Amino acid sequence: MKRDYYEILNVDKNATQEEIKRAYRKLALKYHPDRNKSPDAAEKFKEISEAYAVLSDDEKRRLYDMYGHAGLEGKYTPEDIFGGIDFEDIFKDLFSFSEFDRIFDMFFGGRRPRAREEYYEVYERGADLTYDLEISLEDVVSGLKTVIEVPRTEICDLCHGSRTKPGTAPKTCPKCHGTGKIQISRTSGFTRFVQIFTCDFCHGEGKFIDSPCPKCGGTGEIQRLRKIRVKIPPGVDEGYHLRLVGEGEPSFGRGPPGDLYIVIHVKPHPIFTREGNNIICEVPVSFTWASLGAEIEVPTLEGKTTIKIPPGTQTSDVFRLRGKGLPEVGGGKRGDQIVKIRVETPKNLTEKQKKLLLEFAKERGEEKNILKARFVSEV
Repeated sequence: MKRDYYEILNVDKNATQEEIKRAYRKLALKYHPDRNKSPDAAEKFKEISEAYAVLSDDEKRRLYDMYGHAGLEGKYTPEDIFGGIDFEDIFKDLFSFSEFDRIFDMFFGGRRPRAREEYYEVYERGADLTYDLEISLEDVVSGLKTVIEVPRTEICDLCHGSRTKPGTAPKTCPKCHGTGKIQISRTSGFTRFVQIFTCDFCHGEGKFIDSPCPKCGGTGEIQRLRKIRVKIPPGVDEGYHLRLVGEGEPSFGRGPPGDLYIVIHVKPHPIFTREGNNIICEVPVSFTWASLGAEIEVPTLEGKTTIKIPPGTQTSDVFRLRGKGLPEVGGGKRGDQIVKIRVETPKNLTEKQKKLLLEFAKERGEEKNILKARFVSEV
């Protein structure tokens, strides 16, 4: 009757995988036949290895915990059980390759268990493209629907994609021997991983072109401009990226095409500057109307509007137009328009205008000498 696997490894039934591994390593070093010359060392080594093989595998351990040894009988062969032990990983710092071979001799008569194979193919993806699109600040407000022209790859109209000079035929690829694939394998423990790549010499075609088409140079493709409709959402800012999936370059072989990235650039505006979702403009106002107050005309991104400025308005006074700024990408409320006042001092006055201003200054008690004295004293 077989002994309990937990008892063999001297671990608790709730032991972690790390605890089970440490227990097995300790016992395996003790009973390894090359290190322990006692007659029962080999059988003892097989016994603890079998216990470890079951308890270190989550599925086997679950069945064993539920049904005992009966849960494994008929379901797993010795190769299935012992094949799960990665001896190289456990004893790589202690045993040589020849000792590993003797371990396999003990379990499988010198025959290593067949490796599990996992296949997956790697196809090269087409290249991504970038297109720089310049839009106006007005386009940022409303969004933009437009058509752009992007260089595209198309089938050559001389060789019709065969890549060969008319009248010639391709030959079998010397690197992949016509399969179109290169296979690379590696082994980790008892698992062999196989990677299959598209042949980089024939790009998966399995054929070699020795007389290329004179028009496309043997690529089977030519460059042409293609028209693409794009929709730019409102609220975008400088450097915003719009990704169009599958609109990039095609793949060689069976990989997917690349993507097209549209990079937004916002043209400088002659009137407005941008701060986030707010826009700022400076409006000139004459000295007279700044003094008296007035209703003045102000430009916006959607036309002109009027605002009232109070008497005595000064340069750099600020007025806010709610909701006249830029929208957020994806919706939401709009920013504001900030109007900064710049009071303009009149130039090239006539003699009459000078006389009137002097009278105005006297009326306000603003004599030139007094103003000069006041300025000097303040400095």
